[in-house]
Amino acid sequence: QVQLVESGGGLVQAGGSLRLSCAASGSTLSINAMGWFRQAPGNQRDMVAVIFSGGTTSTSGSVKGRFTISRDNAKNTVYLQMNSLKPEDTAVYYCNARGPGTPGTGYWGQGTQVTVSS
Repeated sequence: QVQLVESGGGLVQAGGSLRLSCAASGSTLSINAMGWFRQAPGNQRDMVAVIFSGGTTSTSGSVKGRFTISRDNAKNTVYLQMNSLKPEDTAVYYCNARGPGTPGTGYWGQGTQVTVSS
């Protein structure tokens, strides 16, 4: 089992910045990828950015150039630096961790609300 605890969400004006953190604990050796997804009301949960154990990243085109994912392996923590935020970035952001043998879509955090006002 892997537990994920997110922090860093909140309310920010358009053009502002936020940094989300997700700390993993438990069977973290089973993880080879961690990422962020988001879900706005009425929408499906979409991938924002993922970082793999070797450091390779994948970022959604809608946030590329504005959001950066990074990780601190020593702390089993992944970060999402969000700059130049737009109202359409408003959503609940979920941390995800997965690897060989993890169930289904992997493990999920509880979600953190990000609200961008215009």
